[in-house]
Amino acid sequence: MRDEACIFCKIANGEVPSNTLYEDDGYRVILDLGPATRGHALILPKDHYADLYELPDEKCAEVMKLAKKMALRMREKLGCSGLNLVQNNGESAGQTVRHFHLHLIPRYDDGSKIVEWTPGNPSPEELAQIRDTIRG
Repeated sequence: MRDEACIFCKIANGEVPSNTLYEDDGYRVILDLGPATRGHALILPKDHYADLYELPDEKCAEVMKLAKKMALRMREKLGCSGLNLVQNNGESAGQTVRHFHLHLIPRYDDGSKIVEWTPGNPSPEELAQIRDTIRG
């Protein structure tokens, strides 16, 4: 299933040119046009899923296997010393295109920090309350 109005559907299915790193029947991996680092890529399913919530479980497993394959290739070919996997869901999380995609961001020893946060300091009671809420 595809969304004819979705730019990532068009890219994933070869209707819009891209710098393709890998392609198979279900996925296309492309270089990001606004990269965070050298080699920053996106894994795009050829079928349309708006976000992780819509992505079927079997597709989740396939995406992670492909991410590992590409990470190993990036480490070998680009010499990166690390890699961030970033996947945003919803506007508040920074998702700008409503088509599931996984960012592969190679990291280099001399590079800036991209994914970081200031650790919070919740009380044991707060953690227990959150745990119980999620477990439901």
